Amino acid sequence: MPRKLNPDISHSDKLIKLLGYLFFRPGSRSLTQLATELGCSKQGVQSLVAKVESGYGVRIGREKRGNRLFYIFASPRKFPPAAMLSSSELNTLQMCRAFTENLLGVEQFGDAMLTIEKSSRMLPEDEALPEGNFGVLRFGTIDYSPFQKQLRTLVEAMEKKRVCEVKYRRVLDKRSKTFRIKPLKIFAHKESVYVHARYAKMPGEPFKGADYDPLLALHRIKTVAITDTKFVLPKDYNFERTMNRQFGVIRGQRFKVKAEFTGWAAGFVTERTWSPDQKVTRRRGGGIALEFTASSEPEVLNWILNFGDEAKLIGPKALVGKLRERLATVSGLYT
Repeated sequence: MPRKLNPDISHSDKLIKLLGYLFFRPGSRSLTQLATELGCSKQGVQSLVAKVESGYGVRIGREKRGNRLFYIFASPRKFPPAAMLSSSELNTLQMCRAFTENLLGVEQFGDAMLTIEKSSRMLPEDEALPEGNFGVLRFGTIDYSPFQKQLRTLVEAMEKKRVCEVKYRRVLDKRSKTFRIKPLKIFAHKESVYVHARYAKMPGEPFKGADYDPLLALHRIKTVAITDTKFVLPKDYNFERTMNRQFGVIRGQRFKVKAEFTGWAAGFVTERTWSPDQKVTRRRGGGIALEFTASSEPEVLNWILNFGDEAKLIGPKALVGKLRERLATVSGLYT
């Protein structure tokens, strides 16, 4: 097998690169040359070519030169209407790219920019996209550029349904811990990227189940390696049902929350959905009462404190007591 130019390149990356040759780099390339450039075997190249032809309805030419096979890429002069993006669609891509720039990292952000630029060139001159329509505030964001290798490895593991061995360090731990996971979903929450997974058995150790599935912050994963162990996507796994049923990313016992809001906080809270079962009751004078289900006490406490004196936690009583203790501790810092 030819040596990979980029050991982190995934099957999807190879397919996109091959499509780039077809549409943007006309000419011929030998099977051996493509294997080297794409970082895969000759059989892998033939499989990718077949996928492009069957999935996109594009014919790639072939030519024998002695004992060598060459593929001929001819950029189509006319693109079928379904293959072209309108100015409105590209404008939406620009917006999505701007809003997620800090989560993509430098490398993937550059790929997104290149895709938009190439597509923009296909538009008529009178539909050229304006520059700089969208932006994002970056206060408190994480630079994900150093974690692209971990991200690509996890994506590849999900595509191949392979167990990963990760070295992970929680925010207050002094040392990293090593364990194995079945990566199920990568998602973003409050400017951070997380991996939702299930634990897998470590070699030579008895398997210990957990009350809740592991939720790993990408930037705390020190290393990740794909193992030879395969896994099957659990039939009972449903990300939306698991993660979006109540307030809170941390999974714990579910409980009912009731709080009252006034002033600007009342308007802010009313505009948003905090839990699918939430109930908003308007009070005389402009305030509101909000009831919803949550699964994380620390997240509820921090959320209430964000609103200052415009929010009052009513229940549950035990959590109100913890909030009093927190406020007394904070007050003591300024005594």
